Amino acid sequence: MHTQRLVLRPTIAADADRAFAIQSDWDVTRMLRMASFPPDLQEIREWFHDQPREWLAGEAYRFAVEQDGRMIGLVDIDEIADGFGSLGYWFDRAAWGHGFALEAAQAAVHFARDDARFEGLKSGHAADNAASGRVLVRLGFNLIDCVEVFSRSRGEMIDQRRYTLNFATNIDDGMSATSESDAQRCV
Repeated sequence: MHTQRLVLRPTIAADADRAFAIQSDWDVTRMLRMASFPPDLQEIREWFHDQPREWLAGEAYRFAVEQDGRMIGLVDIDEIADGFGSLGYWFDRAAWGHGFALEAAQAAVHFARDDARFEGLKSGHAADNAASGRVLVRLGFNLIDCVEVFSRSRGEMIDQRRYTLNFATNIDDGMSATSESDAQRCV
């Protein structure tokens, strides 16, 4: 897929080393609930090696995000069940603040709706990652709640804001949306 400034393509095993380099930055990885820190190169290589199988099985769709031929991050849809998937993304710190997360995530949302024919998406972010929350709101996601989850990268429980986007109605999936001010207690 092509956006105005980016190329999104299915990940390949050769992307693992670049992903390792990106995730070696604590400021990146501390925002990733399931990643280890410091990252384990072999674990990342095994994960990337399995991604083409996940794609073919319809278990997950993971896209390397490239700018000018260099991988700057990843956007994916996983945890697929009952017509919904979970949207996630992470980027090299040098790519932060340029709108790349929004641009790539918009392409992934269109893929989920138009190509994969999902009913909607879920997503979440650490409560101390306000930038990710702004991306999700701009994409049309609705904040539904705040829960405590274990962060593997931090090795502790964190507050996570959870969102949903229903393509049929562009509102939450039948749950009452929590206003941003109500969720402020989740910091």
